[in-house]
Amino acid sequence: MKPMQFVLASGTALMTLGATLSFAQDWQPDRPINLIVPWGAGGSTDQVTRVTAPILAEALGVEVVVVNQPGASGAIGTQEVLNAPKDGYTWTANAIANNATYSVTGLLPDTDIDDWHIYLSVANVPVVSVPADSQFTDFGQLLEAFQSDMGRGISVATAGITSSGGTAIAALSGAADNFEYNMITYDGGGPAAIATASGEAMVTTQLAVEQTELIRGGRLKALAVLSDQPLVLEGVDPIPPITNWLPDMELAPDYFGIFLPVGVPEEVVATLDRIWGEEVANSEAIKTYAETFGAVFAPSYGAEARALAMPVVILEACDAVERGEAVNDPSTIGIDCETRTEVGVQ
Repeated sequence: MKPMQFVLASGTALMTLGATLSFAQDWQPDRPINLIVPWGAGGSTDQVTRVTAPILAEALGVEVVVVNQPGASGAIGTQEVLNAPKDGYTWTANAIANNATYSVTGLLPDTDIDDWHIYLSVANVPVVSVPADSQFTDFGQLLEAFQSDMGRGISVATAGITSSGGTAIAALSGAADNFEYNMITYDGGGPAAIATASGEAMVTTQLAVEQTELIRGGRLKALAVLSDQPLVLEGVDPIPPITNWLPDMELAPDYFGIFLPVGVPEEVVATLDRIWGEEVANSEAIKTYAETFGAVFAPSYGAEARALAMPVVILEACDAVERGEAVNDPSTIGIDCETRTEVGVQ
């Protein structure tokens, strides 16, 4: 299987959808909006959401309150949003692959990608890192250890099985003869990275944005990025691509953003479409965040966002099947894992 090339929407090339914006009257909220981040503070979702929320608040004229509600790999906070009144005042933020595959993993059996209006801001990549004083100095040494008898004793800090770090280590195992490991879970990617830097775990596979400051500060040693290109971060040596060791590993960018449940009033969606196209797509704050922390500035919304999200959704859904972690077959959400394509639900 060939590595999947990263195809990202850039902010400057974004608004092919701009001409199709709804002409519905702008929504004017009259009270604060709750934006539920279903992960702990400091992780990848929390970081970019706290950069984005003030932009939305200024455009809407009301406060956008970011609320961390971690648990069950993001499912608890996500369910809270699904249960809330569909009045436009309760949103969520996450990696879109999570919202799209909670049904496959059994955490939220009755939801899929089409239960959400999608607003993407950045794409992220996982990085394999170890504490600064680790015995492992490159990924090849770590991979050899994973594949040896000591593999099951190597502790890997993640934010949970369905988190970016959890799916990253599982994908690495699947690409390298299904080695065993000992996963330790935390309430978010930030805490998992910090725990690794402090020696609580031997490895972390969380996202670059959750590790960058620890890597720059010399507390974590980055061994590989799950990409087919090196990751360049200011102040550190380029992080080599995982394809240097696993050339056939399938890869897809992990898109993050803000999601509104389907069923909110049309004027809410039309207003956020406009704000995303005019403000978020041109945001220097989000662009600077991405450039600083090793993400890709990639705003999109609507049908374009859904299309960009599907490669990682398909990858994670089908990998869950291969690992024996799928509770429900991806065909129930319209994914054919034999062809690794979206086919729709009959």
